[in-house]
Amino acid sequence: MKPKVYFKTFGCRTNVFDSQVMMSGLKDYEVTEEESAADIVVVNSCTVTNGADVSVRGYINSMEKQGKKLFLTGCGAHTKGESLFSTNKVHGVFGQSEKMKINTLLSSENRFYEIGDLNYIDDAIVDEFIGKSRAFIKIQEGCNFRCNYCIIPFVRGDARSMDEMKILEQVSRLASNGFGEFVLTGTNVGSYGQGEGKTIASLMQKMSLIRGVRRIRVGSLEPIQINEAFREILDEPWLERHLHIAIQHSSNDMLKMMNRRNRFESDRELFTLLHDKGFALGTDFIVGHPGESDVLWEEAMKNIRELHLTHIHPFTYSKRDGTPSALLKPEINGAVSSVRMAELNALITSNNLNFRRRTTAPLDVLIESGSNGIYSGLDQFFNKIVVHSEEDLSGNWVTIDNYEVQDEHNKAQF
Repeated sequence: MKPKVYFKTFGCRTNVFDSQVMMSGLKDYEVTEEESAADIVVVNSCTVTNGADVSVRGYINSMEKQGKKLFLTGCGAHTKGESLFSTNKVHGVFGQSEKMKINTLLSSENRFYEIGDLNYIDDAIVDEFIGKSRAFIKIQEGCNFRCNYCIIPFVRGDARSMDEMKILEQVSRLASNGFGEFVLTGTNVGSYGQGEGKTIASLMQKMSLIRGVRRIRVGSLEPIQINEAFREILDEPWLERHLHIAIQHSSNDMLKMMNRRNRFESDRELFTLLHDKGFALGTDFIVGHPGESDVLWEEAMKNIRELHLTHIHPFTYSKRDGTPSALLKPEINGAVSSVRMAELNALITSNNLNFRRRTTAPLDVLIESGSNGIYSGLDQFFNKIVVHSEEDLSGNWVTIDNYEVQDEHNKAQF
């Protein structure tokens, strides 16, 4: 009987893809979705904030108490791997570049620390996504931006793109296995093809021609990456009607402190264009970055009301040692950040509710989970809908014409 391996994935969609790559590379082990049944736990970690580090360490401590054999990979392997290894918290540590060796690594009787390098180019092909209705496709790795608060380029390396033919082969295989929705992911997705004469827009157009591809979503784009080539595909029926465009803040003074490339005026122009085309709009936003005075916060809230945002992924600023922002003053009190975070979330929640009330188009929904007559999925606007049905809708596409708009999500009978 093969030992059972459970993958605990923290953080972004890139990690979700990497976990699937590791699952596909196991030959002498059985993947389990039941944590309690596992003999081995592979922790695919995130280190984007201090909170992420705390979550990973807490999880490792809890698994250690249960007697699990632990291995650490992901971004946290580069920042916390050495300390966790030296204190015998994990049997092995390995970087992202080593993940295709996972069958051999898990079989090692000796403890090991193999951090790998940050220049590798992923060429893995995944035929299946265990426990998922949507397929995540990693198209690039690393980032050439150097935002003052961010540690990710130091743990993922500079931007580099996957081979286009490998990506299309990946999509083709998954589409033939029944996947219809594809989510493009990477460290800085919009930089795909940079320096190679290729664009993410042309890649998506080629993907759309593959039989079985129904909807293509994009992870997080930078405002400057919604260029002319991308604008040409905005009306394509296969493109999600939700775009996540990372602005990080809406005060120009704060954007300068963060060493960001975007500015509010151009962000407003872009978001207005997309809003007028009917897109739901999301963003990342950092609250409580050093220097965020009351005056700048008031300016930010005034500006953000002009951006038509319907979704938000907000972060409370987290100091990362070795980044320029870690040296900036004054620091913002945690209680102040909490109040600002609540104000921001309340605004976007209200915007989302109003967007759903205004929407008249039928909802094209991929059912992702559910049982016993209650199912849920995401529509083309990346909004959740709960569907009551006597049919088993798991993994199916359904078109919803009549539904009830509720505070947190939509609801329908099918």
